[in-house]
Amino acid sequence: MATRFTLRNALGEPPVEVTLSAGLSQEACLGFKPFNVWLESLRQSLRLQSEEHHPFNAEKERYTLRRINVQSVDYFGSRIGFMKMETVVENDSDGRPLPGIVFLRGGSVAVLIILRPESEDENDERYVVLTQQPRIPAGSLTFCEIPAGMIDDAGTFKGAAAKELLEETGLIVSVNELTDMTMLALKDAKGSESHLQKAMYPSPGGCDEYIALFLWEKTMPCSELNELRDKLSGNDTEKITLKLVKYEELWREGARDAKTLAALALYEGLTRAGVLGDKGPTSSARKRKKLRKGKSTNRRHRTEELR
Repeated sequence: MATRFTLRNALGEPPVEVTLSAGLSQEACLGFKPFNVWLESLRQSLRLQSEEHHPFNAEKERYTLRRINVQSVDYFGSRIGFMKMETVVENDSDGRPLPGIVFLRGGSVAVLIILRPESEDENDERYVVLTQQPRIPAGSLTFCEIPAGMIDDAGTFKGAAAKELLEETGLIVSVNELTDMTMLALKDAKGSESHLQKAMYPSPGGCDEYIALFLWEKTMPCSELNELRDKLSGNDTEKITLKLVKYEELWREGARDAKTLAALALYEGLTRAGVLGDKGPTSSARKRKKLRKGKSTNRRHRTEELR
């Protein structure tokens, strides 16, 4: 017999009946962080219907969460990793439901790594580190994407990003060297739901997953850069191979991966907006141009003085 319980009322909202899959306890369900984050986000979104300019402000347009049916869970060891459930969010006036199949997995991080080779040349070469690894849900054994990973219950966005870089690429990165591009982009966004995560949602039609997109830029010797080419990394089950691609080719090489395209778009947008400052794609080129111009001017002045 399925286990059932009722969620505590919140701010005068009606009770919500929760039905659990076989073997899942109420304690385990409520201890699954993605479930709680999703529930609080949805409840806050439903409360916003009372605001005057909300599209569902009219009484006949409002929706309410009525029931949650947890259909299955997958475990990572002793803790829940994934949860699939069916929710019933109905219109208050006529009972019309909203699509409510939800796959819960929680937050993730991804990092756009831009590397510049140390050189005295005038060019502004940039390379991006991608990983190639099996992604069975996508039907691929060599899926190409920027480094990414899940956040555990105690983790932070930046801490998880630094950890994933070490695990997937072998690169040691201080959290202070990481720039949270999603947070910067959403800082002044108009009409954004501030209670949602400051991250990108790659599949909001069926999954709660949110991905914070970070930037890490570094200049390194060509020898170290070349060591990253085709480097094997990750643990025995991940089978990761690193791939270096030119920045200008990233849109094509990473076209199948939403994280890669989103990170590229944020990087370009934040650069155009002047938010990234010296981290922009043309900053180093501008600096070198300015330096060359300064040297040229100094040489001209010295020549004139000799005359």
